[in-house]
Amino acid sequence: MASEIEELKQLVQKLSKEVTRLSDEAEIKKLHFKYGYYLDKCLYEEVVDLYADHPDTYVEFIGGRYRRKAGVKRLYVDRFASRFVAGRNGPVHGFLLDHAQMQDVITITPSGDRANGRFRALMSAGTHKSVQDTHPRGFVQWWEGGVYENEYIKENGVWKVFRLKYFPFWHADFERGWSNKEIGEFVPFDTVTWPENESGPDEIVEQCMLWPDTRVVPFHYAHPVTGEVVKDEDLRAPEFGKPVESSLPALSLGESKKLG
Repeated sequence: MASEIEELKQLVQKLSKEVTRLSDEAEIKKLHFKYGYYLDKCLYEEVVDLYADHPDTYVEFIGGRYRRKAGVKRLYVDRFASRFVAGRNGPVHGFLLDHAQMQDVITITPSGDRANGRFRALMSAGTHKSVQDTHPRGFVQWWEGGVYENEYIKENGVWKVFRLKYFPFWHADFERGWSNKEIGEFVPFDTVTWPENESGPDEIVEQCMLWPDTRVVPFHYAHPVTGEVVKDEDLRAPEFGKPVESSLPALSLGESKKLG
């Protein structure tokens, strides 16, 4: 009887851990999906509030790293809001910026207070013809596809975004498609840091990619059957028929190297 009771205790502990893990995964999934919904409607103050107020928090976006909560606010409120919605918090008439979030893979660390998440984004954006003379983007419509490899942290029992790394794979307008897209055509790379650039990043980083760059964004997880991690050489993307050594180095999920 005593052994059976001990077995039941162990089973309850195991099931309790599994329920906690599944609950945490669901909360992180909801957190990121809510991030996408806020982003759709340019609710940038709500987006900033999803981030942890932690000294190591950052966002990496198009060659720039925005550090701490102040840097996060600078990206979303000072840069995005000023460019897209004239500095307000919320949408403006005739401007589309939908971010569908999908294909989530979430991994909770053994400590239970950190996690990694991989998501795919598909964005449809542009302006309606009725606002082409009043919106600074003029008349434009485009697609964008990318992958997030993020880190999350649980603070006081609440999951928050800790480090966001977005890798935009491609952009395309409706008329010419992605095959004719020019690098930097839709989103220019950052070259000047804050405070010289009032809405700029804290650091310029070397790791950035845009179509036709087709390197693999590394996976935060091992292969589910073999337990192996994809080799660096297989993450690279040489030109057709050329040796892998001739191609750009593999991308990394670590903190990108600072330039300058």
